[in-house]
Amino acid sequence: MSYTGDGRLPVIYVRGFAGGRGGINDAVADPFYGFNEGSVQVRVVDSARPQFHQFESPLLRLMIDHEYQLLVEGNQATYLQTRGDGDVPAATIWVHRFYDDYSTELVTDAPAFSIESASQKLFEMVQLVRRRTGAPRVFLVAHSMGGLVVRGMLQRVIPDTLGPDGRPLVASDLVDRVFTYATPHGGIEFDVGFGLLEKLRDTLGVQGADIFGPRRMREYLTPASATEPEGGFDATVLPDGSFPRERFFCLVGTNASDYDVALGLSARAVGPRSDGLVQIDNAYIDKAPRAFVHRSHSGRYGIVNSEEGYQNLRRFLFGDLEVTADLTGLRLPGTRDDDTVWQLESQMSIRGLPVVLHEQSAAHLCPIQIERPRTTDDAARPVPLVRTYLWSKASRPQDPRTGAPSTTMRHVLRLRLLSLRKSGGLLSFLDHLEQAEDWSDVLVVDIEISQDAQPRAWAEWGSRVEGALRDWKPDPGATLPLTDEEDAPGVWRACVGVPEAARPLLGAGAAVTIQVQGRATLDRAVHV
Repeated sequence: MSYTGDGRLPVIYVRGFAGGRGGINDAVADPFYGFNEGSVQVRVVDSARPQFHQFESPLLRLMIDHEYQLLVEGNQATYLQTRGDGDVPAATIWVHRFYDDYSTELVTDAPAFSIESASQKLFEMVQLVRRRTGAPRVFLVAHSMGGLVVRGMLQRVIPDTLGPDGRPLVASDLVDRVFTYATPHGGIEFDVGFGLLEKLRDTLGVQGADIFGPRRMREYLTPASATEPEGGFDATVLPDGSFPRERFFCLVGTNASDYDVALGLSARAVGPRSDGLVQIDNAYIDKAPRAFVHRSHSGRYGIVNSEEGYQNLRRFLFGDLEVTADLTGLRLPGTRDDDTVWQLESQMSIRGLPVVLHEQSAAHLCPIQIERPRTTDDAARPVPLVRTYLWSKASRPQDPRTGAPSTTMRHVLRLRLLSLRKSGGLLSFLDHLEQAEDWSDVLVVDIEISQDAQPRAWAEWGSRVEGALRDWKPDPGATLPLTDEEDAPGVWRACVGVPEAARPLLGAGAAVTIQVQGRATLDRAVHV
């Protein structure tokens, strides 16, 4: 069966760090390296009795929601090797079982684990899957260290490999999109020890954990022919030409308290501003799309076996609209020298989902820090709020006026602005009102793709909506949509001014600027 071009490319999962021999032997005993694990969560509904929410696992959900196949027949690797080119369906799921080569349960005199070898084996698997399915590219989905295995392939193995024309291969010719859960893109650092723990780890290589230090990261993330970049090596930067940043998504966990590995010692060492193992600032690539969710690195409340993780995953892989929102024209009162710290919280929800897809908050130690312009003449820089993906084929509620499914895709952006006072460089609580925001509101945005493929959007602030937000309905026949202010083809952009009551605080020109553009896998045309 050759590739049909429907956008469902093969998915290859890459797992995280297992530790030493014992951890590796435990890992290989799992047929799907943990991506088959689900979770049961509890939420309170209309009574005191809790209601369970079952999440089946990202592997099963792709099979249910997008009709992917999981082809095993005893051994996935053998299955691929024994099939002919073009004989395997493209909408299939594969697990990169790189630890099998290092398990004493499976290999006599098994060698020590090498991330370079895992990246090379991933490259070989990508090539094999492409040949057997006829798909032009693959989707890569990785947890924790698995994201570094993926980057080792993209940034070192592929550039160091020559194609039939004698030129280095190009990663985006082989891989369409990459999604990472809680990957330590900037390495793993500790909140204690003043750097001594990192030095001991990197010097002694305890359990092979030196792969999370800068020296080893530079080795497996840099092509053999590369020169030292200006400014030095920075692991959080995707080098120009290695892989498009817009096709790399980082899901960041912010829940350290529920990570109970080593009886919680890991979470205490790494610090509260983490997922329990990876600090927030090290969990994403510079300038790449990302989302923050209140999940721990793994375990019962882990980021992989969560509805939040899966919904971000499926929208990044299959979403046909990219939506970004920035706070523009912001002019806060005071000056850079008035010792006032401004923090903005953002939260994004999509209609029909039981979870929040993105949340940056002070409670989770990751609010958006507002930087003042250096001079009053500087143009106020946009404050990025969210970058998300909508899927036009997702199910929608029934429109009570017509009885048909709603024609719009709805997402809600909640914003909350807080200020803190400093005195002598330290926070002052003399005039502080804990959890009393200076401004908060929610912006309801409905996006519709019309028959001519041009988007239309309506937006309203919650403070202006009478009644429940779910009951607000823009009337496409009577209510004018937002005006497109973008001349560039394929891009739609509009500004929604903040409510009048908020303008004295935020600025007369403060607005949320929304941009919508079509997106598709690289083999399909983009229509907006």
